[in-house]
Amino acid sequence: IAPSTNASFTLAGTNFQSVPIVELISSTGAITRASAVTFNNATSLTVTTNLAAGSYFVRVENNDGGAVRSSSAILNVSAAPSWSTGAGSLGTIIAGATQSFTLLAYDDDSTAVSSYSLQSGSLPGGFTLDGDSSIGTISGTESGSSATTTYTFTIRATDNESQTTDREFTITVTHGASGG
Repeated sequence: IAPSTNASFTLAGTNFQSVPIVELISSTGAITRASAVTFNNATSLTVTTNLAAGSYFVRVENNDGGAVRSSSAILNVSAAPSWSTGAGSLGTIIAGATQSFTLLAYDDDSTAVSSYSLQSGSLPGGFTLDGDSSIGTISGTESGSSATTTYTFTIRATDNESQTTDREFTITVTHGASGG
């Protein structure tokens, strides 16, 4: 869930009773009681809370006093990736030219994200996305266009917690007096 905001998540388990107490326990031992708990059924609760970034154990206590705490920190509170590369045009290339463009997004701990993927649209002919590292690269030698064309596409940045943020970009391929 996102940090420092009222966020809800579904907690799956067994033998939940209406309406249990849910506590979130940080790695320092600090305990935060959920601000709202909705009993969906004996195997599902909707929990609302406002937490700082970090990993949390989850403790559920039923009204009959029966309680359980997760054996590991199962709740990760962190922000989705934030793009450093501005949306919009990555640049203009001349038909048939070789070019490379870089993409960069950061996780909430200021490390580069783990991967980039093409979600929609298309890259210019001859171009591919290498998105398996902290820096995404769109590169190639343009082929196949016969007129000035603007290619619009959406790239998804994914962090180590599988959180994603999409951003739309364009690359324009020109034809004419200077570029054939």
